[in-house]
Formats: sequence, structure tokens, C-alpha cells
Amino acid sequence: MARHVYPINRSWLYNSPPVAGAMQPEFDDSGWEPVTIPHTNRRLPWHSFDEREYQFVSNYRRHFRLPPNLQGQRVFVDFAGVMTAATVFINGTRLGAYQGGYTPFSFELTPHLHWQGDNVLLVEVDSTERADIPPFGGQIDYLTFGGIYREVALRIVAPTYIENVFAKPVDVLGDDRRVEVRCLLDSRDAAAAPQRLVAELRDGDQVLAAAEADVQVAGNVFEQVLTLGDLGNIKLWDLDHPHLYQVQVRLEQAGQVVDDYAVRIGFRDARFTPDGFFLNGQHLKLRGLNRHQTFPFVGQAMPARVQRRDALILKHDLKLNLVRTSHYPQSPAFLDCCDEIGLLVFEEIPGWQHIGDQAWQDIAVCNVEEMIRRDWNHPSIILWGVRINESRDNHAFYARTNAVAHALDDSRQTGGVRNFFESELLEDVFTINDFAYPTIAKPNHPLHFNTEFIGHTFPTKHIDNVERVQEHAFRHAHIHQQLAADKRYAGGVGWCAFDYNTHGDFGSGDRICYHGVSDIFRIPKPAAGFYRSQCDPADEIVLEPAFHWAIGDRSGGGGPGTGMICSNCDELKVYIGDELVAELQPDRARFGSLPHPPFFCDQLRGVWGARWHDLRLDGFLGGRHVIQKRMSAAGVDRQLHVAADDAVLLGDGIDMTRVVLRVTDEYGAARPFATGAMQLLLEGPGEIVGESPFALTGGVGAVWVKTREAAGQIRLHATHPVLGTQLVEIAVQAAPDEVC
Repeated sequence: MARHVYPINRSWLYNSPPVAGAMQPEFDDSGWEPVTIPHTNRRLPWHSFDEREYQFVSNYRRHFRLPPNLQGQRVFVDFAGVMTAATVFINGTRLGAYQGGYTPFSFELTPHLHWQGDNVLLVEVDSTERADIPPFGGQIDYLTFGGIYREVALRIVAPTYIENVFAKPVDVLGDDRRVEVRCLLDSRDAAAAPQRLVAELRDGDQVLAAAEADVQVAGNVFEQVLTLGDLGNIKLWDLDHPHLYQVQVRLEQAGQVVDDYAVRIGFRDARFTPDGFFLNGQHLKLRGLNRHQTFPFVGQAMPARVQRRDALILKHDLKLNLVRTSHYPQSPAFLDCCDEIGLLVFEEIPGWQHIGDQAWQDIAVCNVEEMIRRDWNHPSIILWGVRINESRDNHAFYARTNAVAHALDDSRQTGGVRNFFESELLEDVFTINDFAYPTIAKPNHPLHFNTEFIGHTFPTKHIDNVERVQEHAFRHAHIHQQLAADKRYAGGVGWCAFDYNTHGDFGSGDRICYHGVSDIFRIPKPAAGFYRSQCDPADEIVLEPAFHWAIGDRSGGGGPGTGMICSNCDELKVYIGDELVAELQPDRARFGSLPHPPFFCDQLRGVWGARWHDLRLDGFLGGRHVIQKRMSAAGVDRQLHVAADDAVLLGDGIDMTRVVLRVTDEYGAARPFATGAMQLLLEGPGEIVGESPFALTGGVGAVWVKTREAAGQIRLHATHPVLGTQLVEIAVQAAPDEVC
């Protein structure tokens, strides 16, 4: 009988503070709040709140019944992520505690279950910043929020089952390419009969290779490696064609399937070398940004669809080839999407500068193991981060983290992000945060990878004046030019993709670090246009001014002055009104190592007191007009745009989508100083996750729409005090009931 995995993300009950006796099955929980998972223990404003508001202990209860036909199997509860520590009870019995908010954990429920009646899980969640658990103990420049913020499932398996599978492609570019399938088995059956382990490599319904072995796993933990060889031609996983295969493993006894386990893999060779980074034997300059997995209003408690959307933004909107998961393992749904779309990942353990005592370090070493065991099959991951971000050297500690990483996975290199060049290197790749400007340091190690720049040294908001927002874009381009010009740099990961909530010791005094090239709602600032412009025109033709169009927003007035324009065109024509003022070529003299150097126009000036005209930019490729962008001189808020990321959601009480609010001129160009309290009215099976009225900042903002447990049609009316009302409609499909 094969395994069964049943999500239990609905029908939870929540209460804070904890109540004595709440773990007992007979406890009266009728007054508790019904919630779904992912869940944040406290919804908050998107800025200017006190982070102590979510730092408390709370309780979650879940009643469930088991399918009677599965009696005799082993039952586990699997938690994907609970912030920060969890103590778990089943039917009044304490199973144990787990410390750490970013890695998964499980408890076996089998001895304590009622197969014919009600069972009750109780999870006590401590969301305080406990100094004994990474990343805490010092100051950290991000918020962790609280609650059961990732998914929960019941896993029902045979007495002997497959605990994990690492399907490792080997010699991908050689003639002996193969997959070494490491199968980890667990048995509590002391009298288990001989069994057979079978592994298959599949491409859709086609079986490409198979291997099998007899195993005897009576009452212990056992490891078996099966090799899938003689593969012939296979499709490589790369950025443009991220082909995924499936490895299926079965445990059989007397011809019957006892357990099964499936993973997705990709065949790719990823390696940092003295000549830079190579993917499948081809040199690739890494161009990335750092990502925090937090969101306005609910912190980290966003469902899979929203987590995946971030990967899509990074790859398709910002045109990146890599993301760093600063500073902790991130959502499995996010990583799955990176696999599917061809976005490389540098993943690292939780931490920020501080190293705690020996017990703290032991947890961090466990974090390395848990991160790798969870994510070792993701082809998108090319580097394991095994050092606490920006921490000082600690030879014994980091010798342990590197040893664990190499023992678990010898196919990937390790890195460890520091912020000083004299650091001892125990990892394979010298990964460093270098915020020097205008010139970053020369590589001091053959394998050199810049993992942060710009960021906190130049925070920028939508509402900043034209000089600052343009300088923000210029600085990102300037550093990437230096990285591109020297093959010894593997590339760089700017700080950062999105603005994020932070502690009061950091940021702009409102609990936000405005370090992103996009804001906290994932809405791009002008600097995002630089990253977007570096894609091949065959992917998308990009034309993004790095400035606002106004006569007097620059010191001294007279328009933007010299305007930076980010584009992958090879020629631009610039018109002010009907007058052609410039014909531009990319600035190859200063940015010649970039795939697509920015353009600069010195003629974007006006005379104070004279009439100000519209701006028109025409882009050309090979002499052919391919794109146009206009910006109005009127200085009037003309259009309201309201758009949802998704038109169809699942009515499970969990699914969500972002709704972006924007005020523009008549051409669709941003109005960075537009305001307005947006009134939001929702009809149908959903709720608004956000504020209503919502006050626009920099002419933009966003809320999320969350479904209720029902099907139907959501109608969101968004009303601006001047520009009227826009309607967004979202179809909500019926969701199947949870089994347990």
C-alpha cells in the first residue's frame, strides 16, 4: 500500500495567550478563532508598527479523523515552517519541541492515535526572538513575524518506508552521465520481510532508465544507492530550457508496492571557476538580487501562489538569472518555481552577523543539514550558504558547517557570505558583501562572488526627487559594469529585490528598509528598469527612463538634466514636444561590458518659466522602430489602473493574489507624487488582506485578496477620490475537501 499525504491546512483553531489544558482532547475550544494555514499570529500595517506586537506565545488546535482503511500504518505530522519554536501535542501527549523557524520538522503520531474517533493536535508556538535560536541573539536587519506560516500535512506510510531520496545527476556533460539515487529507508518492523527497491528515471510517461536492489530493513535506518545509467542523450536544464525529469522510487514486497517516493531533478553542471561561473560548460555572468520572503500585512504567511509569484517577478519582470535567499531557507513553492522557470538560487542558513554559544551553533549546524536534505534535488540551487551572513570568523564552527554540507552533497560548492576581505576561507567560493562605491574591490580569491552591493548605502523611495531615483539606477548599472568587465568576478547579487520590514534599529524610521529596486509591494522603482533592460530583445524589448518628467524636481530646475534611459535597443530618438532633441547610442564608453549599456541624454532641459512639453522616446533595432514611451508634461493624475496578478483562485480559504493600484499620466507613465485614499469594497467569497481605505504612496500600492472556503465570483471595487472606480473580477473555483 503506497503512501498517502493529506494536507491539513484548513479547519485550524487559534488562540492567544495559551490556555492551561489546551492540549487535552476534551478541552473546550469552541471560542477559538477558525484560521487556515499559512497563518500569521498578528496582521499588521505595512509600515510604522512595533515588532513586539507579534512576539508572543500562541496555540493552534486541529481536530482530525483518519481513514480507517489505513490502520496499521505509521502516521507523521509534517510542518514546513513554524516561527520560531513549536511544542507539539497529540491527544494530550507531548511529542517534543522544535527550535527554528525556517526548516521543516516532523513528529510521529502513531502510538497515540485513535483510528476510530477524533484526534487533536495542539501546537504551542513561541514567536519571541529567542536568543538561543538562530538568527537571534544579536540585532538582525529583518523581521521574522510569527505563527504557523508554512503548510502542514499528515503523512501515512508503511512500517518500513522511504524517508528521503537524493537523486544526484553525475558526469552530466560526459559520456557516462548517470543518476545516483540515494534512498534513505526507515523501519520500525523488527520482523520485516525482504523487500525490493526500484528506481526509475522518467520523462513524462516514458521510462528512460531503471535500477533495483533487494533490501532488508528490519527495525533500523538503512541507506541504499541505485544507479540509473546508460541514459544516452538527455535534455539539459538551463536558463532558457529548464527541462525537468522525475525520479520515482518504489519499495515493493511480494509484488506489492509498500511505499513510493518521487522527486524532480534537472541535468545541469554548475561550477564556479577562476574564469567565472559556468553552467553546462558555458560561461555565464551571474546577475541577481537578494530576496526576503516577507510581505506586507501578513509577514511570511503567504501561500504557494504568492511565493511563486516572486520567482516569476525576479525572472520575467527583472530579467535576473539568480536570486540569493537572504538570509535563510525560503519557501519550497518559491524554489519549485525557480526550478520550473530557470532561475538559479544561492541558498543559505538563517543568521545575521551574530554567532551564539555552542548550543546555538549546534542548531545552526542542524540548519545546514535540514536545508540540504530538504532541497538537494532542486536543480536551480547552485551554491549552499553555510556561514552566518556577515559574521566574524569562527574556524571550528565553520569547519563543521562545511563538512556537513560536503558530506551530504558533494555535487555543489559551498559559500559563506562575509563583509571583510581578510576573512579565513573554509568554503569553496569566496562570497562577499562589498558596498564600496564607486569602485568595488578587486577579487582576492580565484572564486570570487559579490553577494551584496548598493542597498543600505543608497535607500530610495518612489517619492524621492529625480536626482536620487536616477542615481539609484546608475549605481546598480555602474557596479554591474565593473563585475562584467573582469572575468574573475563570477557576477553579483545586488541588495536587494524588494523593500522589506525591519527592526527599529534599521531602515527609515518606519520599520522599512527602502533598499529594493522594487518596493515592498513588488512594484518596480526606476532602478528595476536597469535590470529589466539587460535581457535579449528577442525575449522582450525594453525602454525604461530612470527619471520622472518634471521641470523643477532637480536641484537648479530645468528638467531632469542628463537623463539615464535603460533599454536593450541599439538606437533611441528623443523628442520634447514635436522637436527631435537627440539621437542616442548606448554608452559603450562607460558601460561597454554590459549586454545592453544604458543611454544618456544631455538635452532633457527646459527654461524655468517657459512652456514644458511632453517627452517621447522612440526605440530602434537594426534601423527598425520597435518601441515608444511617452511621459506627460501636464503634471496631472489622469488614469487609475487596478490589476490582479491572477484571474482565477481556489476557494480553499488559503489562496491569494496581489491587486496592484497605480495612478499614471495619460500615457501610463508613473505619477510618483500622486496620493489618494483608495476605498476598497469586496463582494463575493473573499476578503481583503490589507488596508481600506488604502493610502497611495508614490502613486502606487497593493493589497492582496484571499479566498474564503467557497466558490463564486469576487468583485473588488477600487475607488480613487478623483479618478473614479475600477473593477477587478476574480473567479473562485471550488476546492476539494481535506480528507482528514
